[in-house]
This record gives sequence, C-alpha cells and structure tokens, in this order.
Amino acid sequence: MKSGFVSIVGRPNVGKSTLLNAIIGKKIAITSNTAQTTRNMIQGIYHGDDVQIIFVDTPGIHKPHNKLGQVLNKQAYYSLNDVDVILFLVDVTEKLGNGDKFILEKLKENDVPVILVLNKMDKITYLELLPKIEEYKDLYHFSEIIPVSAYKKKNLDDLIQTVSKYLKDDIKYYDEETITNVSENFSVSELIREKVLYHTKEEVPHSVACIVDEISEDKYSIRVIASLIVDRENLKKILIGKNGSMIKRIGMEARQDIEELLGKKVYLDLQVKVVPNWRDKDSFLFRQLGYEDISLD
Repeated sequence: MKSGFVSIVGRPNVGKSTLLNAIIGKKIAITSNTAQTTRNMIQGIYHGDDVQIIFVDTPGIHKPHNKLGQVLNKQAYYSLNDVDVILFLVDVTEKLGNGDKFILEKLKENDVPVILVLNKMDKITYLELLPKIEEYKDLYHFSEIIPVSAYKKKNLDDLIQTVSKYLKDDIKYYDEETITNVSENFSVSELIREKVLYHTKEEVPHSVACIVDEISEDKYSIRVIASLIVDRENLKKILIGKNGSMIKRIGMEARQDIEELLGKKVYLDLQVKVVPNWRDKDSFLFRQLGYEDISLD
C-alpha cells in the first residue's frame, strides 16, 4: 500500500478543479471560467489498487487586490508544504506568462518533486506541444512532464502511475467510501455558488459568498435553507433579477445538482442578504467561511 499527499497548483482558471473532478470521478470541486472560483483547499481522495492519493485543490495563485485575494494566495502557498508531490498545472492554449513564472519562483523555495502537467492537450497538435515543453523546461528542472486533458480525461492513468512513484507513506488515511474532506454543507453551498458564477459576470462573482443556514431531512426529501451574501445593495438586485428571474434560475439549477449529490428530492429556499465588508479579514462572516486560521501577517 502506497499513499501520500499531492498539491495541485497553477494560475487561476487553468483547470485545477476540473482535473481533480476527473481523477476522482465525481464532482467535488466546482468549476467556472471565472478566476478565483476555488476559495478553499479541497481534498479529493483517489482510491486505486494498492494506492491512495490525497489530492489538494488550491485557489489559483494570482496578484491579490483585496484581503480575500491575499488569503487565497496564502492558502495556495500553505499547500506547498508537507506534500509528497506538487503538480504544476498549465493551460497549453495560453502563453507562458508572468503568473506562471511567479509560481515557479515560489516552487524553487520548496524541496518537493514538481511534475509539470500540461492541460488541454486535446486543443493543440503534438508539434505545437513540443515547443511548449521546451519553454517550461528552460525555467525549472521538473521531475516529470505529462500532458493531459482533464476535460476529456486523457492521460490521467499515466499521471496517477507517475505520481504513485513519489509517494512515501504506507498507510490508508481514509476509508474507501470517502472521496473528499469537505462537509455536506460546504458541498451544497459550493454548488449554489457555482450557478452564480455561471449566470453573472465581472463584479458579482468576486463579491458573493454562500452559506447553508440549515439542512433538514425526512424519509423522502431534504430541505435546504441557504443565503447568498453580497456586500452591496446593487449586487443583491442583480442576483434577484427582474421579477425574481435570476434567483429562480440559480435556485432551480443548483437544486438539480444538489439532488444528484444527496440522492433525494430537494426543496431549496434561497435568499440574498447584504453584509457590507464581509470580505474584510476581521468580519464574522469571513471567519465563518473558514479563513480565520490563515494569517495575513
């Protein structure tokens, strides 16, 4: 039995959560084209023949513009410690940029094997892929280089086999029924927030949080009461929409995903609340969302 921890790092929106979901075979991390979709470190547990790999999905490392952005970076940096392997994920359809170079400099501060994972290999030809590999090899001495397509689930078996070579432990950390470390409440809140990211643009996604206030269950159904939190009244109006159209759409689509997750009929009561400055590190809501243990000093 081999086991260990693997951190997935990269710029925002390169497909970290999509890769994690593809490896685990179930949606445990939400995905979106919006940067900073992932706000918490989510563990996905892969169970294979004589191997257990705990993958850690991290917020995309980026130039922060507020306290929340600083916290997300801190979380990502924290994930580089005490792991057996780091997967540096890049989008091969994008040019190598300053964000990639910044992360590589951070990786040089850690004595941990780094595997370069070139995502979206299905989008380019093999001849186009080769210069991409050379470009990254000039900047860092990677332990391995593996092209994959997280969306089409290509080359993931090779990735798992390669990662397994670097695992150091021989104990089972989780039972085989466990595929993530996050709570049911957290998963539900993320599925709701994902619909907000999908249906709104620009300012709203970075200014909204979701909290599950209550989950109650009987033999046949589950009732979920949840709140979308924004910091300004105009954002509340956007989320509600004309005659409540937006909040109804978000609620309907989120309910369908929650039913798939929980395996029962779901009644979702979704509200929008205004909490000024909720993203400030000293606010109660900021701490309630799980950021209190990350120091900004």
